[in-house]
Amino acid sequence: MSDMSPKVAGSVALIPARGGSKRIPRKNVQPFCGKPMIAWSIEAALTSGCFERVIVSTDDDGIADVAREWGAEVPFRRPAALSDDHTGTIPVIAHAIQWLRDHGQSPEAVCCLYATAPFVQPDDMRMGLQALEREGADYAFSVTSYAFPIQRALKLTPDGHVTMLQPEHFSTRSQDLEEAYHDAGQFYWGRADAWSAGTPIFSERAVPVILPRHRVQDIDTPEDWKRAEWLFRALQAEGA
Repeated sequence: MSDMSPKVAGSVALIPARGGSKRIPRKNVQPFCGKPMIAWSIEAALTSGCFERVIVSTDDDGIADVAREWGAEVPFRRPAALSDDHTGTIPVIAHAIQWLRDHGQSPEAVCCLYATAPFVQPDDMRMGLQALEREGADYAFSVTSYAFPIQRALKLTPDGHVTMLQPEHFSTRSQDLEEAYHDAGQFYWGRADAWSAGTPIFSERAVPVILPRHRVQDIDTPEDWKRAEWLFRALQAEGA
């Protein structure tokens, strides 16, 4: 599954994959276009040539078995205190980094790669590592642009009507509005010390890896899943 690209000293991929997903039960290992969902992330990490180790952080034996089958390591179990619905990404990655340090490894650059990121490309992860090093940043992560100007967003009023969030832009031409971006939810390169210190990812100490919108899809609901499969198959058919 892995190519023969040289690994980058001190770089580790960490894939968080807890077993308690509620909106899409067992989504990390559900079949997605012919493979368990997590397999796409593992294969991309291995193929990228960026990492000394590709590790899955999970609390679930079933996920651990699938992860190993597809070439990842699962050297520890994530504690229950870091496996509930309210635990953020940073504490999970910080826990894994501390485990590595306790077992004789001191990673320098650590990439959090989501288990539900089948659109992630090895080249994008390589670009993320290059950006992290080139800019001397704390983080480098995937982003994409909004498809519609956020300055013209609407909200629903309590009586069921609508109003603009920024009514001053009602008559502003779309091309005159600043383009806005959002987290693509695929990967987050970071300095090990930044993860361990709990440094926020979204800050001026981070740099973007800009992805095209057609390669970005959140997968949080069954509707998201269906849309992602349609999009993924279309990209495969075009060899994209």
